[in-house]
Amino acid sequence: MGTPKVYFTDMRCAVGESLLVKLDRLIGKAGIAGIDFKRKYAAIKIHFGEPGNLAFLRPNFAKVVADRIKALGGMPFLTDCNTLYTGRRNNALVHLDAAFENGYTPFSTGVQNIIADGLRGTDDVEAPVRGGEYCKTAYIGRAIMDADIVVSLNHFKGHESTGFGGALKNIGMGSGSRAGKMIMHNDGKPQVNGAGCIGCGICVRFCAHGAIEFGPDKKARINQEKCAGCGRCIGACSKDAIENDWASSNPALNCKIAEYAKAVLDGRPNFHINVVNQVSPYCDCHGESDAAVVPDIGIFAGFDPVALDKACIDAVNAAPGIKSSIIGEREESHRDEKGRQDHFLDIHPTADWRAQIAHAEKIGLGVGKYELITVK
Repeated sequence: MGTPKVYFTDMRCAVGESLLVKLDRLIGKAGIAGIDFKRKYAAIKIHFGEPGNLAFLRPNFAKVVADRIKALGGMPFLTDCNTLYTGRRNNALVHLDAAFENGYTPFSTGVQNIIADGLRGTDDVEAPVRGGEYCKTAYIGRAIMDADIVVSLNHFKGHESTGFGGALKNIGMGSGSRAGKMIMHNDGKPQVNGAGCIGCGICVRFCAHGAIEFGPDKKARINQEKCAGCGRCIGACSKDAIENDWASSNPALNCKIAEYAKAVLDGRPNFHINVVNQVSPYCDCHGESDAAVVPDIGIFAGFDPVALDKACIDAVNAAPGIKSSIIGEREESHRDEKGRQDHFLDIHPTADWRAQIAHAEKIGLGVGKYELITVK
């Protein structure tokens, strides 16, 4: 198959030509038209951004991608799954409110928003992970698995647990239902916070293993011997009284994300776009966004999500760090295998991004080598 091609355009725009025009030209040159979209459902995997965060991608980018897919005869929709933690995106109602608040409406993008794992985050499909070492199956939002084609549109940035967040994380972690997110984050099983439990019993209806019991205080308890660790009770609890213990190590988390991404993409046409601007040190799941750590770089696109993410990592590490950002507060002591500065390890020393790329390669999701082609 040869070395994957990654296409790149910078952020420079001549008078009379917008970045949106350049984005459309980029994805055209990268070969998106080679996918047969005619009368096919196309899931555009996006992160709508946690309200309060201003680094998330503007909806204008999504409209360009959706318009191109529609022009190719496809039926695109924007999609994401609910979050595991309590916030403004942990059920479909508040998630859609958050998307609208951040500008993602059918009027701005021309397509509908669908929360892939349903109202409570329990509407998922157990998909196989071919070659998985940590996960043999993955719990993926049903609407994403029902799509014929997956296109990821990603804000490339840092991340406190994985080192970076790009195509792999948006697809892998982002497509996991609440149960799937628990499995990725946790090597154990959920627990009940008695202070939050009101004894309503709704969690019992969602437990297929008879693991939820009630004590004399009418508070739920999870029998750890019966519990399968599926996490459906987390999504079912409207009081957020059932919690994940967040026990997974960062290297294991990176590997599970790669395996979940493979479950999503396996056997389906897929295409990926990374926008490397406002490169914040933390995930867009935060309700705030810290200052960018490097200058805006550009937009990357291609068919191999591993090559794409690696190209973006290399571009960020080759860029000068902005001293007024968090990079200025870190000791610049981390170097890659060739002695070059590694901004991601400077920012998050305990979150080595290399585990994600290496495992994605190992399970056959893609390769970290690439040919970079510049599109003017």
